[in-house]
Amino acid sequence: MITLLTIIIALVSFVLMGVVLIQNPKGGGVDSTFGGAGANQVFGAARSTDFVEKLTWGLAITLFVLAIITAIVVSNSAGASGGVIPLQSQG
Repeated sequence: MITLLTIIIALVSFVLMGVVLIQNPKGGGVDSTFGGAGANQVFGAARSTDFVEKLTWGLAITLFVLAIITAIVVSNSAGASGGVIPLQSQG
């Protein structure tokens, strides 16, 4: 379960990075490098900006929730095993 959550967190993180990178830093919508001109013609400049902004917020919230769920699952699995972390021998 922890491995699945970790993989999902990694995928959401990569998608979030991509969505942030396609945004125009001046607030003009989708950057023209990634086909922004076509997106602006299809959606209109305002709608493409709204879509990218909503997608960014949705992915950020999803990442936050997944991190909390993963922390809870990890703490519960550590509690089930007694929460004892074996000491390493030095030498």
